[in-house]
Amino acid sequence: MESPLSLLNVIDVEATCWEGQPPPGAVSEIIEIGLTVVDLDKRERLAKHRILVRPRRSTVSDFCTELTGLTQEEVDTGVDFAEACRILVDEHRADSRPWASWGDYDRNQFERQCRATGTRYPFGQRHTNVKLRFTEARGLRRRPGMATALDIAGFPLEGRHHSGADDAWNIAALVLDLVAKGDWRRG
Repeated sequence: MESPLSLLNVIDVEATCWEGQPPPGAVSEIIEIGLTVVDLDKRERLAKHRILVRPRRSTVSDFCTELTGLTQEEVDTGVDFAEACRILVDEHRADSRPWASWGDYDRNQFERQCRATGTRYPFGQRHTNVKLRFTEARGLRRRPGMATALDIAGFPLEGRHHSGADDAWNIAALVLDLVAKGDWRRG
């Protein structure tokens, strides 16, 4: 039987974005949720998931497509934000399982979008900012981006940078590196 803290959800989101200011009335909305399940005891990445989310108040710009690879047509096949949050809870135990992300952007984006849409926040309180933990563990003066952190750790970037599913997978590799070096605190 798994211990309550042996599994960790690593989350990375992609959201609508623009080269400059958003068009009038548009707001940044989650369009992809990448999730990698990590078994901290076995020290392995177990599963890679991707949830596409249909934006309601914005569209995917050319800049956003160039950055993320996501198109409006692709995200139109996704679920609405409330359904994505339900999937996180029902299928990935997001409300009870500890979770982690690279920096606080993902946590803040979920909090903002949940407030704006009246959707129940899907996560519990046990969040780890992997960027901060990595920076402290390595004794770095500046907090690196995920791709730079992979270089520092000697790992390749697997997949496409700014793909939520691929970035969550890569962040999970950095989590496991922290675990292997004794620099990961559970909870």
